[in-house]
Amino acid sequence: MTHRRLRTAVFLLASLSAGAASAQQGPALTPEGAVKAEHNYQQYCALCHGKEREGHANDHAPSLRSKSLLESGFPMTIREAIAYGRQGTPMGGYIDEVGGPLTRRDIVDLTLWLRETAKVEPLEMDYRKGHDRIAGDVARGAQVYRQNCVTCHGPEGEGVTGTALGNAAMLALTPDHFLRHAIVEGRQETPMPAFGKVLSASDIDNVTAFLRSRSTGWSTATRALRTPPPLGQYVINPQGAAPDFGELKDGRYVSASVLDRELRAQRRMVLLDTRVASMWQMAHIEGAVPVPYYANREEAIASLPRDGTWIVAYCECPRAAADSVVKWLREEGGFENTAVLHEGIQGWVSLGYPVVAGDASK
Repeated sequence: MTHRRLRTAVFLLASLSAGAASAQQGPALTPEGAVKAEHNYQQYCALCHGKEREGHANDHAPSLRSKSLLESGFPMTIREAIAYGRQGTPMGGYIDEVGGPLTRRDIVDLTLWLRETAKVEPLEMDYRKGHDRIAGDVARGAQVYRQNCVTCHGPEGEGVTGTALGNAAMLALTPDHFLRHAIVEGRQETPMPAFGKVLSASDIDNVTAFLRSRSTGWSTATRALRTPPPLGQYVINPQGAAPDFGELKDGRYVSASVLDRELRAQRRMVLLDTRVASMWQMAHIEGAVPVPYYANREEAIASLPRDGTWIVAYCECPRAAADSVVKWLREEGGFENTAVLHEGIQGWVSLGYPVVAGDASK
């Protein structure tokens, strides 16, 4: 399958749209789950976000009752921020996988409780297009940012009276529509005003594009965009030795720290980004190639090496799509040396490991 087809195939899968939306919403909140979620909020979140979720109690933590935040964010975006924290900010990771006190189900319930407490419903959107880029002039967006945003968010996004914007996980992985919605609508019950009637539509696009351009570092003047390699040329460090992953968790999972160590050692492997290909364009682990979970299996299998090279897949959810790809690689393709990144790319970025941007024009 060509990369152009990989990037556009998702738009042909209309039958998956409802399922994708359902997957984003997750399970329903039970009365028992709501009680526990409120307790967890007060125990773990209120110190910074406020007892009434008002925000800015400490460390510029955002309001968690702002309707524009809770209605515009993908539930997964909020869940993974709680799970793995926000690099470059005081927000640490709370999931038990990284030593935190909460299980994944606790975090799902906490996210649902926040939405229900704020009495908001997520905006209706086509999840197939939720990660589409917003085109804008980055240089002009930098000017708009300096004129309108620096006082609260800081010259390098470090946060002054407003939320810190200069953190890699938020800028690399949250959709453009999420950033734009905050600019247009503001954050209710916070000092963040609505700029929808202050700035032109084009300048809102420009500052959105500027913020996205900082996803690989606030001081980056220009981003080097990566283009996927041709089919069959997916191997990273082809002259390197095989990676030493040790014993995989549950026979399948490799941790972010181990994968980073082996990448730094220039080990020979293949990295598969199994998310919707537009998300690969936003940010991905360097060397990864977009092979979405919905890709043609025969063509994907034919493009991979048959010499025992390790294949590591990752996604964002944090493992569902990558699990499905590794499952059919093993069962249908006969690939034994396969693994899944346990924390997913949300965890990878939030734990401080690097990403690069893809070329959205290809």
